Amino acid sequence: MKEWFSLSDTRNWFITGASRGLGRAFAEAALSAGDRVVAAARDVEPLAELSEKYPDDLLPMPLDVSDRRAVFEAVERAAAAFGRLDVVVNNAGGLLYGMVEEATEQQVRDHFDVNFFGAVWVSQAVIPLLRAQGSGRVLQITSMGSGGGMASVGFYGAGKAALDSFSEAMAMEVERFGVKVTSVQMGGYATGLFTAGTTATAPDPAYEALRAELAEMWGDDAGPDPSTAAPVIMKLAELPDPPRRLVVGGNSFDLVQEMHRARGEQYRAWESLSRLAPG
Repeated sequence: MKEWFSLSDTRNWFITGASRGLGRAFAEAALSAGDRVVAAARDVEPLAELSEKYPDDLLPMPLDVSDRRAVFEAVERAAAAFGRLDVVVNNAGGLLYGMVEEATEQQVRDHFDVNFFGAVWVSQAVIPLLRAQGSGRVLQITSMGSGGGMASVGFYGAGKAALDSFSEAMAMEVERFGVKVTSVQMGGYATGLFTAGTTATAPDPAYEALRAELAEMWGDDAGPDPSTAAPVIMKLAELPDPPRRLVVGGNSFDLVQEMHRARGEQYRAWESLSRLAPG
């Protein structure tokens, strides 16, 4: 299969949430491949060692993606520094852990400001650049669980589902300009999302039993190292005609297939009720 770029070319990446977890793993993989990376994060201090290793190819950039003006300024600086952008990875995000009833208005708004609107602002900022150059990739890091809600992480799933839908619409709008968009539906990896990346609600005792059931169901396994997902991202970035949605992780793929099967069965079980109405 022919690549959309020459393998001898150096690609320029713009990665948000690049200081840890998946974003850090993707940045390291791109740099190892000889590419250049703008690594955007609220705190770029953890990137100091990587900057020393790749002083000419890594540009750490402090950025709060919830600040739309700051996002546009950062993208402009990134494009000026490297001349163009080729692969944009919207990875920045966090987890709001808690039941729907427990979450405060500010917690919900702050969560969506980063997990959804942050990706929207980056997308809006990069589209004119990619469209003008006639090529580019936008990889939206979502979740294998975005197709349905799960107790205690409903807002996280809702944000990722919104990003999936937004990204599919965006893909239809920009692919005629040579720009490809993929929702990368990640499985569970040891990213620190449930520790450093978590905002927790004040627990209501009414949900104590449910919390215990969920804790037992999930167990203590944090998942594989984020670096094990990086080869998929590198391959995805090479494809001339990438999918609009891709599940990352064999176990996660099986789980997503099972969720779709179960949902299809439920629809069919109530088909007669659905068909009582026209339309």
